[in-house]
Amino acid sequence: MAQFSSLILFLLAIAFLLRVDFIFYIIYLIVGIYGWSRWYAPRALRKIAVVRQYSDHAYWGERVPVTIELTNRNWLPLAWLQLNETIAIKLATNGSLSQVVTLKGRETKGIQYEVKARRRGYYQLGPMRLTAGDLFGLAGEHQSELAANYLTVYPRITQLEQLGLPSRLPFGTLASQQRLYQDPSRPNGVREFRSGDSLRQINWKVSAHSQQLLVKTLEPSKSLETSILFNLHSHDYQRANRASTVEWAVEVAASLAAHLSNQRQSVGLITNGVDPLAIAGGRSAEFDEISGRLLAPDETSGSVPPAIPPRTGRSHLMKILERLARIEIGDLVPFQPWATSACGHLSWGVTILIITPHGDESVCQAVHQLVRAGFNPVLVTIEPDYNFDRVRERARSLGFTTFNVPQKQDLEQWAQSSLEGTR
Repeated sequence: MAQFSSLILFLLAIAFLLRVDFIFYIIYLIVGIYGWSRWYAPRALRKIAVVRQYSDHAYWGERVPVTIELTNRNWLPLAWLQLNETIAIKLATNGSLSQVVTLKGRETKGIQYEVKARRRGYYQLGPMRLTAGDLFGLAGEHQSELAANYLTVYPRITQLEQLGLPSRLPFGTLASQQRLYQDPSRPNGVREFRSGDSLRQINWKVSAHSQQLLVKTLEPSKSLETSILFNLHSHDYQRANRASTVEWAVEVAASLAAHLSNQRQSVGLITNGVDPLAIAGGRSAEFDEISGRLLAPDETSGSVPPAIPPRTGRSHLMKILERLARIEIGDLVPFQPWATSACGHLSWGVTILIITPHGDESVCQAVHQLVRAGFNPVLVTIEPDYNFDRVRERARSLGFTTFNVPQKQDLEQWAQSSLEGTR
């Protein structure tokens, strides 16, 4: 500003001394351009509409295209507009987005980039800083901001066989001699038509071949609901690589939920972990500056997330996966006193898949309380256990089944240490 004023005064002095009209025209032109730039530049930026378009949910490993749509709602062009988009490191594929564009009057332009879901979580996309100015740099730079949006990355889902679990675990829909209802997925031959049979049950092809009405018979079954009881109490995770163990436990929980849902079984989720989004409540959630991931609050005085009751359907599975995407380890409620009361709302006979780091005596006693309460618990431990045969025998004596599902690298380390021990 001071340099511009000095230039105008210098030109005025020359114009008055030399009495040259052309110099006065130059002064008028410069002053006019300066005044126009000072008036138009900030107003032009306010006329720019910016929208971030993307899918706000993604599966693990999926690439998500993001489109920044810029619209100049003014009739006049914008000389330049610089965009600086903040992208989480865990999501970025080509670093941060920094680009300069020009916009004609009433023009719409799209800028695209891509993020990759490398780790489950609740991430922040943005904010984006917009900087604009005039062509000659006389009015200075003006800035505005596009608020951040959010992306939920679901946990990785693995087949049960790859987890080390049999594809047919003792949960879900079980064959029963007690005829609760006839399961259409369990055909069991045909019989003669009787008064009162539904026309929908008639097997028309077989009836036409045998020249008499025959109806399909179905194997009776009963449907038992399943709920996943997920222990995320920090004091139970004693290993040095606690973070990777928790991620593995979440993967196991998500895989079991997806398997049950794909089998059209009812599945629910109960956990004593921390949901940072729920604890934040009306307050602004905090995100890690490096990873861009939602941070769990420091305080541990919050309540455990509400249980997700067993239901069927794809939308219900997505609700469970959303919870598992955000959930973090915490010290809200210890597992042993919490397990029985947490399952109090479940119906008698419900299968409870308990995911916890280890199966020591106190954990087995807590699971035994669920057996006595009329449930069908299945204990799934996710830390490697050299004495798991002892845990399995203890579980058998207490009336429930147990499985040990350590990570693949844990199995390799386990095997290596066993070989070294035999040398």
